[in-house]
Amino acid sequence: MQGNLPPEAQEKIEQLQDLQETAQTVAVQKQEAESSLDDAQAALEELEDVDDDTTMYRQVGELFVQTEYDEAQDQLEEKTDTLEIRLETLEKQEERVQTQFESLQEELQNLLGGGGMGGPAGPGGPGAGGA
Repeated sequence: MQGNLPPEAQEKIEQLQDLQETAQTVAVQKQEAESSLDDAQAALEELEDVDDDTTMYRQVGELFVQTEYDEAQDQLEEKTDTLEIRLETLEKQEERVQTQFESLQEELQNLLGGGGMGGPAGPGGPGAGGA
């Protein structure tokens, strides 16, 4: 069916598919960042219940290395800050991709005559499935 579409429509469908892949990649990265952030915040909360003079260890690759309380706290706080910034960046990227996707979807529908011809079509399914 895609062979019957004008080249411009085929190009827009390919762009929609690329944006969908990008959106999935961003969603996975966002989920990983959220999980890491939750872990770091939980570790910080646990650290509050530990005495300052308690012997502590941090994992470095396959090894556990002794560390000071203050150093462990600083590293966790820095990791939390970094992950929060990463999460904000991914959320903005997710919004941009969604906006681009919607705009491109609208362009494709206009190109195909208001969406009547291409709404639920096979290649347009992921991008124009609800149209």
